[in-house]
Amino acid sequence: MPRPRTPLLDRGRIRAAALAAVDRDGLAGLSMRRLAADLGVQAPSLYSHYRTKDELLADVADDIVSAVDVGDFAADWVGGLRTWARSYRAALAAHPNLVPVHAAGPARRAAALERADAVHGGLVGAGWPPRYATMIGASTKYLVLGAAMSSFARGFEDDVQVYLDRYPHLDQAHRLREHAEEIDADSFELALDAFLRGLAELHARVRV
Repeated sequence: MPRPRTPLLDRGRIRAAALAAVDRDGLAGLSMRRLAADLGVQAPSLYSHYRTKDELLADVADDIVSAVDVGDFAADWVGGLRTWARSYRAALAAHPNLVPVHAAGPARRAAALERADAVHGGLVGAGWPPRYATMIGASTKYLVLGAAMSSFARGFEDDVQVYLDRYPHLDQAHRLREHAEEIDADSFELALDAFLRGLAELHARVRV
């Protein structure tokens, strides 16, 4: 029987299937054996493309980070940080189960390192001392990861009886889930605005 003209597997198809599996089952639910079953192949077929699950997840995470926009730093460091933070949150929030992989750091992932380099370079170019540029990058990452990993508003029950009498200051908490998307987005913007205002004041003092 002649061999198929196109391979059954390629790295892009494997990454897409792995991301779908993590979105569906979480990181703990992903294994090379299960992924192979999803793709209709045997597990050894995957290892010719990816030696380990961690190597595969690193590439999946890099695919997600490649959508993050760091292009505004040339014009304005404040605008650059705002655009980066917003697009970073959006990219991670679309796949919250993968946030722990991003939280571990860029390691050798090319797309993540390119963006880290652009952020750091943009801040230093705007007069931030390198140490402050590093801390600003880290602080922004902390803000984004927290916002992307979970929803504050969806953490409350929608049953008013949970809060009546016992928690008088939470008498409207049962309504939070209904407006979760709006509340979470506005809360992120509030935190980001306050963060950037504080940085603007600090920049005036420490600018090189």
